[in-house]
Amino acid sequence: MGSLGVWQTLRAGAHWKEEVIVPGQQGKVRMKLLFVATFVLLALSSLDQVDSSAYDKIVSHSRIRAKTQGPNVCALQQVMGTKKKYFSTCRNWYHGAICGKKATVLYECCPGYMKLEGMRGCPAVAPIDHVFGTLGLVGATTTQQYSDMSKLREEIEGPGSYTMFAPSNDAWDLVDPTRRNALVSNVNIELYNALRYHMVNRRLLTKDLRNGLKVKSLYDDESLLINHYSNGVVTVNCARIIHGNQVATNGVVHVIDRVIIAIGNTIQNFIEENDELSSLTAAALASGLLEKLGEPGHFTLFAPTNEAFEKIDSKVLERIMNDKDVLQALLKYHMLDSVQCSEAIMAGTTYETQEGTSIEIGCDGDSLTVNGIKMVLKKDIVTSNGVIHLIDQVLMPDSAKQVLELVGDSQSTFSDMVSELGLAAAMKPETEYTLLAPLNSVFTEEVMGMDQRDLRLILENHIVKLKLTLSQLYNGQRLETLGGKFLRVFIYRNSVCIENSCMVRGSKEGHNGALHLMQTFIKPAETTMYEIMIADGRFKLFLSLMEAAGLTDLLRQEGTYTLFAPTDDAFADLSEEDITLLKRDINALRTILLYHISNGIFINGGLEGGVTNLLKSIQGKNLQVLSVNNSILVNSINVPKNDLMASNGVIHIVKTMLYPGDLPVGSQDLLVLLKRLIKYIQIKYEAGFTYTEIPLTFIKRIITTEIKPEVHTITQVIKSVPEVTKVTRVVEVPEVTKVTRVIEVPEIKEPVITTVTRVIEVPEVTLTKVVEGDPIITKVTKLIEKEAPITKVTRVIEGITSSDGELDTDGEIKKILEEEVTKVKKLLESDVHILEDEEIKQILEGGGKGFTTTLHRVIPGDPQIIQGPDFSKISSIDGIDAESQKITKIIKEGKAVKNLAAKRGPAGMRRRKVMRRHPKPRQ
Repeated sequence: MGSLGVWQTLRAGAHWKEEVIVPGQQGKVRMKLLFVATFVLLALSSLDQVDSSAYDKIVSHSRIRAKTQGPNVCALQQVMGTKKKYFSTCRNWYHGAICGKKATVLYECCPGYMKLEGMRGCPAVAPIDHVFGTLGLVGATTTQQYSDMSKLREEIEGPGSYTMFAPSNDAWDLVDPTRRNALVSNVNIELYNALRYHMVNRRLLTKDLRNGLKVKSLYDDESLLINHYSNGVVTVNCARIIHGNQVATNGVVHVIDRVIIAIGNTIQNFIEENDELSSLTAAALASGLLEKLGEPGHFTLFAPTNEAFEKIDSKVLERIMNDKDVLQALLKYHMLDSVQCSEAIMAGTTYETQEGTSIEIGCDGDSLTVNGIKMVLKKDIVTSNGVIHLIDQVLMPDSAKQVLELVGDSQSTFSDMVSELGLAAAMKPETEYTLLAPLNSVFTEEVMGMDQRDLRLILENHIVKLKLTLSQLYNGQRLETLGGKFLRVFIYRNSVCIENSCMVRGSKEGHNGALHLMQTFIKPAETTMYEIMIADGRFKLFLSLMEAAGLTDLLRQEGTYTLFAPTDDAFADLSEEDITLLKRDINALRTILLYHISNGIFINGGLEGGVTNLLKSIQGKNLQVLSVNNSILVNSINVPKNDLMASNGVIHIVKTMLYPGDLPVGSQDLLVLLKRLIKYIQIKYEAGFTYTEIPLTFIKRIITTEIKPEVHTITQVIKSVPEVTKVTRVVEVPEVTKVTRVIEVPEIKEPVITTVTRVIEVPEVTLTKVVEGDPIITKVTKLIEKEAPITKVTRVIEGITSSDGELDTDGEIKKILEEEVTKVKKLLESDVHILEDEEIKQILEGGGKGFTTTLHRVIPGDPQIIQGPDFSKISSIDGIDAESQKITKIIKEGKAVKNLAAKRGPAGMRRRKVMRRHPKPRQ
């Protein structure tokens, strides 16, 4: 039995029992009636829970709100200045507004009930009639009249099971007069077909009207699109049911707020056929999405008109149209995967677009808004696969914007300065960036008055070279800025920070970059904690204690630390003897100092406000840190200065030493000292207590090697034939070629030592020093830095004869002079070094630092000395030429020069074959 049937039975039974009541039994009867009524209400409630829909629940809530008005009364809200009435949601009811407009409360009979004269509320159940009679009962008299005129009356009065979506009288008044006249003038065809399009050949209550349902009408089986929204609104082709579930003997009647027309076109068909949407059609075609608009589905399209596209900057529009990905993102941002009829919008609601981000659809009176802006020119154009709303603006998603276009009003100063200082021009459209944009409040008068070059350097630190969304950031990540510096990322429970600045809500992702809003300017860390404290000058005593404890490297090494650093003021009550006493117990000193340091970088913005943040110190005990009103308290001690960013951590300055509250002291002397040093807690004394040794495994030992010049002494002993020692050192500057040859002549019976010197005419004077003397053992000592160099200055070639048997000395000399390498070079530390004039002078005077003396080989046999030119007699260029000719003649004739004594070599020495030898490298 349905709800109405149960309710009618209850009413009939109650009246019947009242007629047979006898005096004295009234109280018992009333109790029974109350019990029965309660039972029936519970039964009705359970039926509602099983079969109710969103519409039914909203009606039930409206009945509860009007319970003071009598039975079966519902409370509705009417938008002031309009005829629109709603069974309201809790949200609208308590706000007292619909679509941003104030709403007044109306009390009407709930569907299916009527008033009775002289009685409160709506105690009467509406009589049940056929569909035609029910039209008059619900006030749809115009529809009833048109049904009579079009001969539909006979059909809806007869047998059957129909659902009729009957336009209200106001709905017919909204129809264009020309169209309405056309219907009325052709009642048997046009009007008849129009009314049958409002009918379905089966009974459908609101609980049966599911969202997205398509049902066939009685007119040519044309479809009707049903939407049932969570706020209780039910629409048919976007016409809202304002009075539902009026049951008839041959069906049910739902009153709707507009006349509906048949639909046949898809969204694609509509925009292609509408000249006002040609720009949208071109964009959809270029993006490859046009055909998608013709596919079956349930879509909502906010369609920009041609004028809307004309409002876009021409360069921006050109960029979008030339980028298919951007164009697709733009169009998908205008589409929803659901049908959102305007009549279902009672307040601003967020919907996800096909592009992936959301838009807010709201209303302002009778107007539809998108993202809070009135832009809808025409609404609820129903198609076979969705609904279209024409808008006068193009919706621009962040994904279609360049990164600088993401900047909003709260960061406009940052955007302006980036452009004015030339940073925008340095950002290429095809390159990805991330903007870390400080809020406008950060740009104080002091900042705006600083040198623009300095401000540019600051802003460069707020532009990162890669596109990094919020979800891509991780703790410890390093970001390279446009200026080439690196920023660190810190992830906390409730915040994300970059160096000293934390983000605020409002991150965005664009086509070529991302935007994050920052609380303050970012200051990249460039020095270690140790360097900061040394430069500050207020931490001398703390640093001396760290050094005494062997902990200084902790402040220097790479890492991520939080340091609560006491200034020298913290030690004001201590004498030098006290400091000495504090340094005496190394374990106690390390325990106290390491309690000031925690692993991890915790800046003020990363601490959770209003609660105690526990930071485990390296010593092992917890530090209790509280962040309140942008200030920090550690162990209840105020931190006057925080967030001094270092490359290996962050420093928070305190003016007292910290000590674990539950750690006792075992020395009376140390206890007295610590009581003067630490006054915020009562330190306990425990006789015999000793501090545990803390292994310094967390310190990375830094070994500094100072490279000093190494001096190597190389001693070379040169031995020669005892009878003759010949030492020749030839030095050539870049402009002079010097050739010395020792030649063994096979034809001469006794070996001859021939020294040939040829001087080529050059602007500079060639210097040659020839040393002759008694046999000696020569010891050459050379001092060099690092690796000992090897110096070769002599080239030895054994005898080569010409075709006539004579020694071709002149030709060989010429050949040597024509060789590619003719210069004597000194190899020192693997570098080639050309001897300078000063070095040549030192060599001639007896050798110089870094040079060895090379001994010429002595050819076996009786030596014969050939007199060379006397350079002391050369006073002009002509003299040089004459002496050169003399040398050539001597060589050709093979004659010895008089007055020079010859000495023979050791007996038994064999004559060697003529060959060319290449010097071997020294080991």
